[in-house]
Amino acid sequence: MTTRPLTLPSLPALVVGEVAHERRTPLRHRFTHRAYQWLIDLDQPPRPPSVLRPFAAFRAADHIGRDDGGGPASIRANVERFLDSQGVDLPAGSRILMLANARVLGYVFDPLSVFWCIDPDGAVVCLVAEVHNTYGERTAYLLHPDEHGTAETDKTFYVSPFNDVSGSYRMRFVLRDDAVAVSIRLDREEHAPFHASFTGTPRPATPGRLVRALTTMPLMPQRARTLITVHGVWLWLRRLPVVPRPVHTPAQEIQR
Repeated sequence: MTTRPLTLPSLPALVVGEVAHERRTPLRHRFTHRAYQWLIDLDQPPRPPSVLRPFAAFRAADHIGRDDGGGPASIRANVERFLDSQGVDLPAGSRILMLANARVLGYVFDPLSVFWCIDPDGAVVCLVAEVHNTYGERTAYLLHPDEHGTAETDKTFYVSPFNDVSGSYRMRFVLRDDAVAVSIRLDREEHAPFHASFTGTPRPATPGRLVRALTTMPLMPQRARTLITVHGVWLWLRRLPVVPRPVHTPAQEIQR
């Protein structure tokens, strides 16, 4: 668990940077794309001008289980229910920060959402990494990073049609006032077949910055979903074997 207080950027923030994926075996395939994500305090969601709201919406139904109908703030209730199911009780006055894509024109696709749970002294109590696949399924991993922001967990969820659920993840998280980064490495029997990362710089989410992001990187969640499909088709055309998808039991989600 990280005990040093974090130096946080001004929130809500737009984190503009680069997504990178690298597949090392049995085929080598690598790509990078410009991207932006939102970093928000779940107690103080963004409130952009009305004309920009269709491009910056957050819904509880998109994250960690059920929707209480309370708008963005109820994402926090969903995270707290998940933590409670895992035996974690946040201290009073704790904050939960989320790194994720917003809904754009009613659509969202979030391969990975990250929730930093921070105590009143500014130290990280734990993290929740929520993984979504392209089949409409999701799961959540409770993590306790070390002082370097590194955590490990077994892989339990089918994400790519070219990878089964064996192996473990080694993840690293950076949250500072000048940088936000997430990296995930899949480890299997002395080799690491896959690595993905997002690295960016947080800036206050002013209307002007949001307009620039929407102009230079339009339809971000739609674009992310399309790019994943395009790269998947390319790997399939190169005869990378497809692994059957198991039945998904969302045991980590809190149901009604």
